[in-house]
Amino acid sequence: MKKMFSSLAVIFLMSANGFAQNIPMDASVKTGTLSNGMKYYIKKNNLPEKKVDFRLAINAGSILEDENQRGLAHFMEHMNFNGTKNFPDNKLVDFLQSIGVKFGQHLNAYTSFDETVYMLPVPLDKPGNLDAGLKVMEDWAFNATLSDEQINKERGVVLEELRLGLGADKRMSDKYLPKLLYKSQYANRLPIGKKDVLENFKPDVIRQFHKDWYRPDLMAIVVVGDINVDEVEKKIKENFSKYKNPSKPKERKVFDLPNHKETLVAIETDPDATRSMVQFTMKDSEAYQPDVTVEQYNQTIIENLTSTMLNNRFSELVNSTNPPFTYGSVYHGGTYARSKEAFQGFAMVKDGNQLSALKVLLEETERAKRFGFTQTELDRAKAQVLSNIERTYNNRDKTESDILVDEYVRNFLEQEPMPGIVWEYEDTKKFLPSVTLAQTNEIIKKFVKDDSRVVVITGPKKENVTMPTEAMVLNTFESVKMADLKPYQEKATIKNLVKPFKSEGKIAKTETDAKLGTTTWTLSNGAKVTFKKTDFKDDEIVFSARSMGGSSLLPDADFNKTQFAFAALSEAGVNGLSKSDLTNYLAGKQVSVNPSVTPLYEGISGRTTKKDLGTAMELMYAYFTGLNYNPEAFNAYKTKQSAMLDNLLSNPQFYFSSEHAKFMNQKNPRFIGIIPMAKEWENTDYKKAYDIYKEKFANAGNFQFYFIGNIDEASFKNEVLQYIASLPSTGKSTNFKDTGYRQMTGDYTKTYKKGKDPKSMVTISYAGETPYNQKEALALEALGEVATIKVIEKLREDESGIYGGGARGGMSKVPYNNYSFSISFPCGPENADKLTKSAITELQKLIDKGPEQKDLDKYKEGEMNDYNTQMKDNMFWMSNLTKNQLDGSDKYEILNYKDQVNALTVKDLQDVAKKYLTKGRIVATLMPEDGWENTKKDEAKVEAAVIKAGAAN
Repeated sequence: MKKMFSSLAVIFLMSANGFAQNIPMDASVKTGTLSNGMKYYIKKNNLPEKKVDFRLAINAGSILEDENQRGLAHFMEHMNFNGTKNFPDNKLVDFLQSIGVKFGQHLNAYTSFDETVYMLPVPLDKPGNLDAGLKVMEDWAFNATLSDEQINKERGVVLEELRLGLGADKRMSDKYLPKLLYKSQYANRLPIGKKDVLENFKPDVIRQFHKDWYRPDLMAIVVVGDINVDEVEKKIKENFSKYKNPSKPKERKVFDLPNHKETLVAIETDPDATRSMVQFTMKDSEAYQPDVTVEQYNQTIIENLTSTMLNNRFSELVNSTNPPFTYGSVYHGGTYARSKEAFQGFAMVKDGNQLSALKVLLEETERAKRFGFTQTELDRAKAQVLSNIERTYNNRDKTESDILVDEYVRNFLEQEPMPGIVWEYEDTKKFLPSVTLAQTNEIIKKFVKDDSRVVVITGPKKENVTMPTEAMVLNTFESVKMADLKPYQEKATIKNLVKPFKSEGKIAKTETDAKLGTTTWTLSNGAKVTFKKTDFKDDEIVFSARSMGGSSLLPDADFNKTQFAFAALSEAGVNGLSKSDLTNYLAGKQVSVNPSVTPLYEGISGRTTKKDLGTAMELMYAYFTGLNYNPEAFNAYKTKQSAMLDNLLSNPQFYFSSEHAKFMNQKNPRFIGIIPMAKEWENTDYKKAYDIYKEKFANAGNFQFYFIGNIDEASFKNEVLQYIASLPSTGKSTNFKDTGYRQMTGDYTKTYKKGKDPKSMVTISYAGETPYNQKEALALEALGEVATIKVIEKLREDESGIYGGGARGGMSKVPYNNYSFSISFPCGPENADKLTKSAITELQKLIDKGPEQKDLDKYKEGEMNDYNTQMKDNMFWMSNLTKNQLDGSDKYEILNYKDQVNALTVKDLQDVAKKYLTKGRIVATLMPEDGWENTKKDEAKVEAAVIKAGAAN
């Protein structure tokens, strides 16, 4: 009997464990922990080929700083690029550029409250690169030299990064963060730190931070790429196991975002604020626990479904003819603190509408809480969730390494499960059908709280805009509870976008290009369809259609009346269906179709999957033949655009761009601003734009369609005959025209003043007309990359005057043959003149002596690295195929690019520098408004007083 009882107990325990089954770990990832506590994640992944992605994740960030270290976690990140055991001073960046790794674009790092992460992709086209990458990781982890000289040089760079963050948003966040992060350490440990600390800390202070927190038991190395896993594991064990933890390690504390009974309200304004926003946070009562069991994982799926349904309702409101906000959404998820999640909402609104937007966010949440969701909404959300994960699953063997490494970093830092996409897809597919309305309706009740709430309202300070009071915000919560709400009204389901019809279209001609791997069909209506079957992704098709002409063919007056209206046309929907109807119809489908009228062509672009290609074709056909005319939708678009754009000129950097564009285009009557303001909207003619669109899209015979991806030719052919060959055509052929208008050229120095913060921007540019020459075009592009290297070396590393900056050059054939070259960088106003002279001096060296061979070689390595990756990318091929149609360039240029780059010489770059950079220089500088020097002195006095008071205490 006892034996029988034991057997039953085992069965019971097995059943219980079945219900509490743990989420598995992806078996394709080799994980382990070294004897010193350092973790590693290694996976073989062949996309991109001959490349490996490294990550070094350190479970330490600004939250662990002492008061005299504020900003030094981030400063430490900088210092790892400024001298390590194997790469002294600035040799690390120099070496990595020499093997094709571009600084900033490829090579990077970030510091946040709780972590510091270093990122390094390395091409494996040369022996030794794998070992070099591991050596960089080892040095970043343990071997920073932290010399006094390099620390003091880097102060200026970090202070320039801090300067970039100054402005209205910073001033407002300084005021509201103490409430958003109420009684939390996070409020006092922003990663950028404090200016006085960054300027004055002693080198030993940052060395102590490094000693305390850069230690093996707080680290993980992630290696994913075209590698031998066992070989990499062996190297990690050999190279990283020898490092020891401190004998008395500091405790790695975990900090909380405390709960509170009251509702905290922050209402902040600033004269330079560019947008009006409202956000709310309702903190969870319990601490966040990462998903461990399958049951917890599935509960997260239910939460995602709930948020998806609620956001679908907000999307309907945004797409309505009377939108309550430009954008609005809610979600349940992470906060600043890892230990706390919250139900959070956000809306961007028209000035003064923050309170009404908050009311809408809360009312829709309350409506869902009271009445729940509908079965149709749940079915739609399930389709969306399944479609998204299905796309990832279908492309599981073509997932880029940089996506995978980030998932493994999150597993280390946040204990996010990593079961692998196969398990996730199978579990989601199996679990979704069982989810009920009762479950999702219960979730929304859990989300909403009466305590631990924070509301933040921000916006521009204007005399004609009245901001709400704290009492009004608090009353909104109470009024929503008592509101007379009605259940959500479900709209009728759409069966199809286009009424069924029989197409008479045919393929009149077939041409193939073996070199490019393309096939081109000329259809009976004159339209051309070029397609290329690829295996870069197992389930992706990108497409584009272009007809040359665009708005360049319009008279000046018509152009000015319509240029800002074209982007609004699709807001009206198609075939009598609204944009919301379309959104609902496309739920659960991977379809994106976007019509446009640009200055040089009209067209359609998008992407889809094999399964949804028919729907994408159907929608494309509808945009050609059935675009709705709806002035109310256009007015709603104007309202949303105005909310986003009306205050942008308050931003000094945007003001600078706008005013300089006015100067450059002063002779062009078609230039009326880079964004529409009230005057431009008043002059905009929606009906005219609509009529022009209808006329252009009534002539499919002037269009060339491009499709690239994993195409099944037989089914694709059927879709083409049905939805493209049947499109109407007039038989006319059009091309864009050169309007004859030109930007300013010559020697000019322009200064624009805006803003009170000590921030400047400098742009040095050269441009003009010249006969197009393919070799010169590439040489100018290379010169821009080389000049970027020199700008970073001189202005950042040598002079510590900028955080970032760069140069770019090139030529264009359309709408006329021209060249352009520019250098731009942000800096302090006190340094603008000096740094401008330094940049021009660097350019003059390139003119007089040409670039150094090593810098040209860096450019070539970087281009080869990018090219090898891009050749396996559908969109890269699309941009090259469509370029031939646009400017008549050599269609085989994509195949010959490597040879062209490798053929470049130092003399080629020097020749274009001499030819194009010795005349016609325009220097434009943004300076703060008069009096900024006094403001800076006053701030310095305040900071000095604070430091003195701190010392006295």
